Amino acid sequence: MLSDNNKRELMKKLHGASHITGKFVLRSGKTSNEYFDKYLFEADPHLLDRICEFMLPLIPGETEVLAGLELGGVPLATVLSGKSGITCAFVRKEAKDYGTCKLAEGAAIDGKNVLVIEDVVTTGGQIIESVKELRKRGAKVDTVLCVILREDSAVDRLAAEGLKLMPAFTMGEIKQAVAD
Repeated sequence: MLSDNNKRELMKKLHGASHITGKFVLRSGKTSNEYFDKYLFEADPHLLDRICEFMLPLIPGETEVLAGLELGGVPLATVLSGKSGITCAFVRKEAKDYGTCKLAEGAAIDGKNVLVIEDVVTTGGQIIESVKELRKRGAKVDTVLCVILREDSAVDRLAAEGLKLMPAFTMGEIKQAVAD
């Protein structure tokens, strides 16, 4: 686990690499004047590695499969898989209608303890939809690990679905680190 100073430094780097301002419509439909462009921190191999190193001890011990949600959760799950030795699956927003017709590609999820991996969580809407589909396919899902929790309301929404949300960082923590 990182020291408080190292965590603060990592949050500043994350903010510097991916925080942009303007007018943005979020997946939830809300409008925001700031946005964390997750692809900017996920495309930086050194920053992605440091973020995943920080997230590694947050993986519950009973995890058998890391399930990265399309698209932002996929690089996170891949790096975390390499660091932890836990297999991973890549979860589509909906099962494809050709080839294998799978929702989750990669590791088998049926009967497995699956940890959902996501990048930035605002309301948790897509997570809820994806978890419902994973559960229909036999996955045992009770925990979600994300890089940034944007809104605290997501914690309660996910809890109502039997899911514990564990953020590596909250938006409040990041803003405080940048302000210090």
